[in-house]
Parts: sequence; C-alpha cells; structure tokens
Amino acid sequence: MIIIGNTLIIIGILFMGLGVFGLFRFKDFFSRILITAKVDTVGFIAIIIGLVVKNGFSFLSGKLLIILFLYLVTNPISTHSISRSAFLSGYRIKKENEEND
Repeated sequence: MIIIGNTLIIIGILFMGLGVFGLFRFKDFFSRILITAKVDTVGFIAIIIGLVVKNGFSFLSGKLLIILFLYLVTNPISTHSISRSAFLSGYRIKKENEEND
C-alpha cells in the first residue's frame, strides 16, 4: 500500500507541476483561472488520496478526508467568485503582455 500511496502523491505533484505550463500557454485571464482551478483540484485530490492510502484507515485519514471534502466544496466557490468579480469589473490582461508574444 505504501507504493500505491507514494505513486499517487508523485502523480499529484507532477500534475500540479506540469499545470504551471498551462498558466504560460494561455493568455486570457479566464482561461488561466480555469486551468489553475482544475490542475490544483486534481493534484490535491491525488495527493490526499495518496496520503490516505499510505497511512491506512486511521484518525488521520478521517481528518484528511474531511479536509478533502471541505476543499472540494470551497475551491469551486472561490474560483467562481474571483472570476465573477473580474468579469463584473471588466478586468483584462494588459496590452503590454499581448505585444510581447
């Protein structure tokens, strides 16, 4: 079980690390916030599940699952509120960044 747990943790870290390239690939603010929300969520799920598998069923695993549940509830809400406030305020990425491409 330790090998499976370590593999899931490494997959989560690699997924989050490779997701950083999505930030540089997309130029629009809303595309960037979408990719960071998805990459962050999937990587966090893989890491927490890997820790639960690695530690087995214990009190710590219960706490980790509660943290995972709270994260799955609050992350989409916070991402939505950030993107909604940016949309309502008319936020756009500066023209300087678009000219450097």
